[in-house]
Amino acid sequence: MRNQVVKGITMLTVILAIAFATAVVSAQAQSEKTVLSNIPFEFIVADRTMPAGKYRVNRSIGTALKIWTSDAAAIRLTTEIEPNKDRRARLVFHRYGNRYFLAEVWTGAGDVGRQLLKSRQERAIEREMSSLASKTEQGECGPMLVEVAAVLR
Repeated sequence: MRNQVVKGITMLTVILAIAFATAVVSAQAQSEKTVLSNIPFEFIVADRTMPAGKYRVNRSIGTALKIWTSDAAAIRLTTEIEPNKDRRARLVFHRYGNRYFLAEVWTGAGDVGRQLLKSRQERAIEREMSSLASKTEQGECGPMLVEVAAVLR
């Protein structure tokens, strides 16, 4: 009799654990939002050059974003950034000459965006520009901001 009670409690515990795990995975899958965008130029994410094309962006693990297309993929850590008045879904790039670096991702659904950590290449360009600006009388020059429209799915 005692063995049957222990066996019953064990089975109930296993069933509850499976039900809980299924509910958590289902909730995460439903809350996962994907940003779709057609990027018309080559750009850099995490020191990796990505070709122009149709991209998907969504949260990977924790604060990391996954940026991918059929030809390439990259994962980059991000930080939360405060909203501004513009609530459109979009990708924001920093442009230095003919080089583009993905800088921000806005889903258009929610109050915050995600800012990607700068790559080594972008930090090196910023240092070089800062050094050149200090040698001239123009002052400090920053990147040009380029926005590409996106859609939340």
